[in-house]
Amino acid sequence: MNSGMAASSSRVMLGPLVAAIDQGTSSTRFLVFNAKTAELLSHHQVEINQSFPKEGWVEEDPKEILQSVYECMERTCEKLTQLNVDISNIKAIGVTNQRETTLVWDKETGEPLYNAIVWLDLRTQSTVERLINKTPGRNKNHLKHKTGLPISTYFSAVKLRWLMDNVDEVAEAVLTHRAMFGTVDSWLIWCLTGGKSGGVHCTDVTNASRTMLFNIHTLDWDPELCKYFDIPMEILPKVRSSSEIYGLMKICSSLKSGCLSGIPISGCLGDQSAALVGQMCFQEGQAKNTYGTGCFLLRNTGAKPVMSEHGLLTTVAYKLGRDKPACYALEGSVAIAGAVVRWLKDNLGIIQTSTELEKLAASVGTSYGCYFVPAFSGLYAPYWEPSARGIICGLTQFTNKSHLAFAALEAVCFQTREILDAMNQDSGIPLTQLQVDGGMTSNRLLMQLQADILCIPVVKPSMPETTALGAAMAAGAAEGVSVWSLRPEDLSEVTSEKFEPQINPEESEFRYARWKKAVQRAMNWETTEPISNGNGETSIFSSVPLGFYILGSMLMLIGAKYIAGHK
Repeated sequence: MNSGMAASSSRVMLGPLVAAIDQGTSSTRFLVFNAKTAELLSHHQVEINQSFPKEGWVEEDPKEILQSVYECMERTCEKLTQLNVDISNIKAIGVTNQRETTLVWDKETGEPLYNAIVWLDLRTQSTVERLINKTPGRNKNHLKHKTGLPISTYFSAVKLRWLMDNVDEVAEAVLTHRAMFGTVDSWLIWCLTGGKSGGVHCTDVTNASRTMLFNIHTLDWDPELCKYFDIPMEILPKVRSSSEIYGLMKICSSLKSGCLSGIPISGCLGDQSAALVGQMCFQEGQAKNTYGTGCFLLRNTGAKPVMSEHGLLTTVAYKLGRDKPACYALEGSVAIAGAVVRWLKDNLGIIQTSTELEKLAASVGTSYGCYFVPAFSGLYAPYWEPSARGIICGLTQFTNKSHLAFAALEAVCFQTREILDAMNQDSGIPLTQLQVDGGMTSNRLLMQLQADILCIPVVKPSMPETTALGAAMAAGAAEGVSVWSLRPEDLSEVTSEKFEPQINPEESEFRYARWKKAVQRAMNWETTEPISNGNGETSIFSSVPLGFYILGSMLMLIGAKYIAGHK
């Protein structure tokens, strides 16, 4: 049978399809799934540029993000046509996104008023210190009872506050009632449903729960929190469930992807919540760990929010329908996982591609006592220590780039161990295995190392795109679409691979204790923001004793010259 016949005969059998936009920190993807089998039919991926205008600043261009979505949709539709798949079979589209990343745009022109400030960005450290200092007892958990979150540079409210304080265009648009705030999901849904011509300004409960403006008990924006950050509620998007029809796609009809026009956007989940759904963690106690730019361990805690005593976040896991109850999760967030690979490639140049890292690390099979704490954006869970910075220690003359590569992979595993330990302490029921997903899980050495360092098996699904799958499931299950059943008996069987621990627990504990020692060395590095001389440069006179010393020395030199001249 030739491929054309095979394709046309299988086309009849496909049934309804559901697509997902997966807009991550480092790339955008558009993926199309079979709603009955959860099989991935086709997809396209585009990398996203990150800019670092100043130390600790991380930005992305909102227009580039939107353009990457259009490009991925167009290319995927071309691929589907080549596969002889009827694009009109796509019944719904879900959106999943990097969370916390903050955008403000003008609702009349549709133009962004500044670059998107990425979740990793540290420019708000002084804002955070100021906010914590004004709380009773300087308590970073002052708002946790409502938000489930510590006051940190990580979340959207402080980024939005910075934009309003430091970008004239944003401040002016807020005053003239033209400003719209949103995380990436809101920006994309607004643009894709018409933008300035009737676009829908909304977000879902999972993304809203990462802003610090959202009350996780009432499931709505909280007037007191908005007042605390001095943010007008009118600029906020409407909060909806994770699975309902938000609006219909509007795309130029001359494009191949133009036939997506009129299809409902009916699923929306922050990327980590989407991965929890895609891994089918619907039962209380089920957990997954996603290895992306950062590393995120989420454990389903059911219908009640559980507050952590060990540095984890309480977050909304999903709300799969307008009338369905919200489900909550405990989350351990690690800022730097896959980002360390990008750093080794782009900043140090010791590898050309991500796959090289595995080969380099495998060539030595040990870090030879070298430990790498990649605290580029401070430390997230379980420490929440913004003053920490990256450190490589245990170096000897014998250490080479292969050992450093191995230490980088170990760092990802050790950080996961820290959040898993915290999770086990909070729940009192230790996880017996870890379900994993995300780009880095293709690194088999990393997966084996993870099992060795956790001393429990690591289980990886053979279809790694669980984040996009979760968004597609939410979209397909929405009322008015109903092409994807989420009943336990209807969920498709997932094939997976298991990595068993292969080293003895004593060695694992020794290495972990050393890692903890390295983490302590990384702490309290950047304590306060240095005084700037107005154009962003730090003045030597920002240190008073140093200033006196230099002035004193200059006066002594002038005095000495004066005396010498009068001899």
